Amino acid sequence: MKRYNIAVVGATGAVGTEMLKVLEEYNLPIDNLKVIASPRSKGKEITFKDQKYTIETIEKGTFEDVDIALFSIGSSNSLKYVPQAVYEGALVIDNSNAYRMDDDVPLIVPEINPEFIKEHNGIIANPNCSTIQMVMALNPIRKKHVINKIIVSTYQAVSGTGQKAVNELRKQSQDYLNNDEVKTEVYPNQIAFNAIPLIDKVNDNGYTEEELKLNRETQKIFNNKEIKVTATAVRIPVFYGHSESIHLEFDIPVDLEEISYLLSNDDNIKLIDNPAENEYPTPLMSEETDQILVGRLRQDLNNEKALEMWVVGNNIRKGAALNAVQIADYVIKNNVIDGGQ
Repeated sequence: MKRYNIAVVGATGAVGTEMLKVLEEYNLPIDNLKVIASPRSKGKEITFKDQKYTIETIEKGTFEDVDIALFSIGSSNSLKYVPQAVYEGALVIDNSNAYRMDDDVPLIVPEINPEFIKEHNGIIANPNCSTIQMVMALNPIRKKHVINKIIVSTYQAVSGTGQKAVNELRKQSQDYLNNDEVKTEVYPNQIAFNAIPLIDKVNDNGYTEEELKLNRETQKIFNNKEIKVTATAVRIPVFYGHSESIHLEFDIPVDLEEISYLLSNDDNIKLIDNPAENEYPTPLMSEETDQILVGRLRQDLNNEKALEMWVVGNNIRKGAALNAVQIADYVIKNNVIDGGQ
């Protein structure tokens, strides 16, 4: 079997660290691994498959011997370094928002739209974590029924912001309970024992970038510009696992039994829907599984053609690292590393 040179860029971050774990689990045919991070981590060592690798920084020629580069270094750094990686010959799978809405860059969830992977020109975009879990939950439904409108409210874990936010929630919680001064650095307001209804910058229309991502990315992944998405994104004091309350509108009355059947027969979804016995998805459950968890299915009280549902997913795994590695796995197995070039 052909073996590939893989680079993980942002290897010391929350998502980069998880990418390395997933790469081990998937056992991709790796010939050589490069772990790349910021200058402050240069020279430190990372263990992968019982072998130590020294952290490098991006220099001229860094990607000349790299086949696939998994990037998780934020949009500004991706805009700076991804073109270099592509120029030097690597296929980039980018976890940032930098290229997601570029018409020449496929936005991929492998279980939904793998046919577009081959259309890449050196860059494949990983969707936003909230988008991934939503489209995964809706995919078996939209295969059978036209979804006209989606209204979604997200309740997002702090790990979506990175390790510094995880540390801040832990420290703030300790300080608050000890009646010590609570300091904020990562978020504009205290996150411990609080909720912040603002994620990312606000646009002139009043919606944040995070909320608009759910709209634009869903349309692109489903290849359907007619589907309407309205979102409200909220940060809550949870370490891992994003939750979403989703309202769907159809052309025909909702058949809850059919919806349950469709969800139950998708291997990527676990239906937990017995609220009378307190059985429903929670963020803590997502730490133990890569499946998307769905529950609280019910017909809208005022619209028989509308469905309410609750969706939970692991934002660091399927919402980022796992999805990126699954794309790399598909590229290798289907020999589409050169894509449309």
